[in-house]
Amino acid sequence: MQQAGPRSLTVFRQPSSLGAAEDLDFALELLRRVKTGAAGPLLRLYRPVPTLAFGQRDANLRGFDAAAQACRDLGFEPLVRKAGGRAAAYHPGSLVIDHLEPDADAIAGAKARFALFGGLLAEALRDAGVDAAVGEIPGEYCPGEFSVHGTDRRDPARRIKLVGTAQRVVSGGWLFSSAVIVSDSAPIRAVLEASYAALGLDWDPATAGAADDLVPGLDVDAVEAAVLGAYGRYAALEDGDFRTLAAS
Repeated sequence: MQQAGPRSLTVFRQPSSLGAAEDLDFALELLRRVKTGAAGPLLRLYRPVPTLAFGQRDANLRGFDAAAQACRDLGFEPLVRKAGGRAAAYHPGSLVIDHLEPDADAIAGAKARFALFGGLLAEALRDAGVDAAVGEIPGEYCPGEFSVHGTDRRDPARRIKLVGTAQRVVSGGWLFSSAVIVSDSAPIRAVLEASYAALGLDWDPATAGAADDLVPGLDVDAVEAAVLGAYGRYAALEDGDFRTLAAS
C-alpha cells in the first residue's frame, strides 16, 4: 500500500442518508465540484437506505419493470446508476464510501484504481478480522474482476461477496464508489434473488452475504474504523464537516 505523503483526503461522515436517489445524485454533484476545483480530494462515508442500484444494461432488459416492482415490494428503492455493472443491493447495515479526486488524465488510471482500492478494502476487512481477498467468485451477483470477497474459515469452500465497486470517470476527475455489506444479509439476498429472477439473470444466491456472516458481531462502526485505517496508509486524512459540504 502506498504510504501517506503529500497526498491528502478530507473525510466527510454523512450523518444520515439523504434518500436513495439523493445520495447517488450528491455523489455526482461532488464529482462536478472536484473536477472544477471547487472541492479537493475527499472521502464521503454514509449508511444508505435500502437501495437496489441497477446497471445501465439491466434497465434495457425485458424484465426490468418487474424487477423494480419486486424491489419496492421488499422495501428497497430501485435506481439506475450511471456507473457500470449489474444490480447490487445495500441498506443501513452497509457502508458506502465515495472517493473523489481531481485528475487531469482520469481515464488512463481507471483499471489500476479498481485493483488499488479493491486491495485497500480487502486489507481493511482483514484488519477487522475477515479473511478477505480481491477477485470474482463463481456465480456472484454484479460480477467483477476486482470484487472483494470473504472466505468462511469454518468452511473454506464458502465464499461471499462483501464489497462491490463502481467508478465514474470524467474529464478532470473521478469518483470511485464502494459498498461494503457488513450486517443483516437476509434482506440483501432476498431482494437480489427477486430482482435477478425478474431480469432473467443467472447467479448463485449463496454468494450474497455480509461480513458478520463470517465474523459474528462485526458492525459498521468497526468496519468504518478499519477502512479509515487502511485509507490512512494511502493518504494523510483530515476530518471535514459534512454540513459545510452539503451547504456548498
